[in-house]
Amino acid sequence: MSIQSPLKRVQEGSTLDITFTLSLIDDTIVEQTEEDELFRFTLGDGQFISQLEGILIGLEEGTKGKFVLYPEDAFGEKDPNNIQTMRLADFPEDMPLNEGHVIGFNSPTGDEIPGTVFKVEGDEVLIDFNHPLSGETLIFEAMIKEVIA
Repeated sequence: MSIQSPLKRVQEGSTLDITFTLSLIDDTIVEQTEEDELFRFTLGDGQFISQLEGILIGLEEGTKGKFVLYPEDAFGEKDPNNIQTMRLADFPEDMPLNEGHVIGFNSPTGDEIPGTVFKVEGDEVLIDFNHPLSGETLIFEAMIKEVIA
């Protein structure tokens, strides 16, 4: 005879209230819920990144966990082919082109794609179109406050 827990488990499509912190390995916080704030979302609705949703599936209400996501399990490694060279003249004169500055670029399909200024060399600007968290090991701490549905 197996004993079933009276606590609800997270399943595909579950709606949850959680608190969380997503940080880099050096403790730099990427995103977090504020104190006394809950983040409500439904698995698969696109509000939360799928890599983190997958970690939560199967956990019971009330579970608190700390998980490590290596680059290959999160946003992948940086791809050197995603660093593009553009002409300095293609940017407005008043646009800050400091290393690390994120700029929104329009794709051929009309979507906005973020690019990060990697380096300015003479009349060229190197733009990194890799996800800003690619190549990073992430620490995900979460507390499942309630499995609503």
